[in-house]
Amino acid sequence: MQAKLLCRIAALVLFATSLAAIRAQSTPEANRSLPMYSPTQHVAGQIRIWGHGGRGKDFDGALLQSWEEEFRKYQRDVQFENHLRGNASAIGGLYTGAADIALMGREIWPTEVDGFEQVFGHKPASVAISTGSVDVRNHDFALVIFVHKDNPLARLTLTQLDAIFGADHRRSSKNIRTWEELGLGGAWADKPIHPYGYELRRDSSYFFEQAALAGSKKWNCDLKEIADEQMPTGVIDAGQRILDELAKDQYGIAISSMAYKNAETKALPLAGSSGSEYYAASRETVMRRQYPLTRTPFIYFNRIPGQPLDPKIKEFISYIVSQQGQAQVLRDGRYLPLLPEFAEEGRKTLQ
Repeated sequence: MQAKLLCRIAALVLFATSLAAIRAQSTPEANRSLPMYSPTQHVAGQIRIWGHGGRGKDFDGALLQSWEEEFRKYQRDVQFENHLRGNASAIGGLYTGAADIALMGREIWPTEVDGFEQVFGHKPASVAISTGSVDVRNHDFALVIFVHKDNPLARLTLTQLDAIFGADHRRSSKNIRTWEELGLGGAWADKPIHPYGYELRRDSSYFFEQAALAGSKKWNCDLKEIADEQMPTGVIDAGQRILDELAKDQYGIAISSMAYKNAETKALPLAGSSGSEYYAASRETVMRRQYPLTRTPFIYFNRIPGQPLDPKIKEFISYIVSQQGQAQVLRDGRYLPLLPEFAEEGRKTLQ
């Protein structure tokens, strides 16, 4: 009898150990310091989400569905209605009353903030739901500065980028138009810099205006804007076309993504200003937001100043920035999860 009891105890210990191991695997190391989601109140009703997506395109749909399915394990009386028709529809969904949450796959534009403010008299509230990717298309990938592999330049600051790519400077005091002005001598000294980048109407260019040009919309008039190219075999991304062009131009400099790096180009570490630390774009530096051209996806919602947030919206966003919600980000694998300090910023917004 005693032997059977000991066997049962041993089996229970083994089961508990196995269960702990499974839980450890399902909650990756990067997320274990985040607080667990635990409902603060029972909520019910429908949450309508508009935003990042398109016809036949699943940009954020799989991640959103995983959030919704797990959240309903805690809040069974909440239903979701998703309309992922594109970023352009997201904020409009809020200020027309069709949406409760706007899910954005890019930075919000001033015209969208203005439209919302015209209706409600205040700006939309926002919470970061993850960190942008290092190199995943359509997932807020970090912008990276490339030069030709033969270029001896080793690094750049945002001040220098402003001087190279901009025309009306807010960081720098003058234009930089030759390689000599970046400290290169010899055969490089009198050679002009040939800048390449995305079309100015693209969200990538808008982000670069805010992050590197300090909000200026005046670009170097020599910038070669490159668009996506439709081919019989599919679409060639602008980012790839940019680096294909740079590979043939020894005196070029380009804005693109690590997704398209080739053997003829090299990515440069960046710093905010002279005297600051330089960082190359990597999973770690982007997650820590040390890399200066890191991007961040947000969700937006209407919160009337001085009034409590709709409880079901508060509970759902609290779940997203929790350990469980960010574990889903890691499993999806396209965005990067929030580190604790950035998740805490979101929780403070909800208070």
